[in-house]
Amino acid sequence: MILLSLVTNIYFFEDMEGIKKEIIESLREKIMIMEGFKSGMMEMERPDFGLQEMAHAFPRGVFPTGAVHEFTSPTAACATASNGFISGLLSGLIKHGMFCLWVSTKRSLFPLALKTYGIEPHQVIFVDVKRDKDVLWVMEQGLKCDALAAVVAELGEVSFAESQRLQLAVEKSHVTGFLHRRRPRRQQALACVARWRIRPVASRVPEGMPGVGHPTWEVELEKIRNGKPGKWYIEWRRGEFTFLPAAQGIPAALKREHYA
Repeated sequence: MILLSLVTNIYFFEDMEGIKKEIIESLREKIMIMEGFKSGMMEMERPDFGLQEMAHAFPRGVFPTGAVHEFTSPTAACATASNGFISGLLSGLIKHGMFCLWVSTKRSLFPLALKTYGIEPHQVIFVDVKRDKDVLWVMEQGLKCDALAAVVAELGEVSFAESQRLQLAVEKSHVTGFLHRRRPRRQQALACVARWRIRPVASRVPEGMPGVGHPTWEVELEKIRNGKPGKWYIEWRRGEFTFLPAAQGIPAALKREHYA
């Protein structure tokens, strides 16, 4: 009888553990929905961005798609670095013949340079407008179009209310948005799932070898909903993101003087 009672208690506690896990998982799902991640978004097949080494920073270990990401660039050098990193992300989004919309008030991107990131120029539709408000309107309309894989917008200023409209648009279409703020006059909270800051780092070139090396960035995830901010050093090499060893680091002297 004592043995039977012990066995029964073991099964009871195992059932309780299972119930607890189900409750925790249900609560996590509800929190994700409150944070702007719809259940359908979490179940969709996710593209491979090659960012596995920073997966622990993302909610459920997955780069958030179907959401709006904010990039801030205080200098022209940072803006160029951000466009490079965004292009690397786009390469994982527009595979299989998908298209991207890129809108700005002053285009600084050379279309053929996208081939470096595995993107054919015809896969990106460029829209040039005159005002930030026009950029936001075009971006919102693009985010509502589920025929697109992503929308990139380069502008200066955006309000919280305007960013909310963008987030509401992607919740229905599941299109991924990249809001790139170039030299913003002020820094304020926006309704974006994450805020990134990309800084250029001098390329590493083997001693005695000519050339400029691979594009290299200091990638800082300043905030992310339900995730963990962090900082990494990344190269774009052979068509994919390559993480530099944490122990190796990047000497301060190699950072460009104007990246801060």
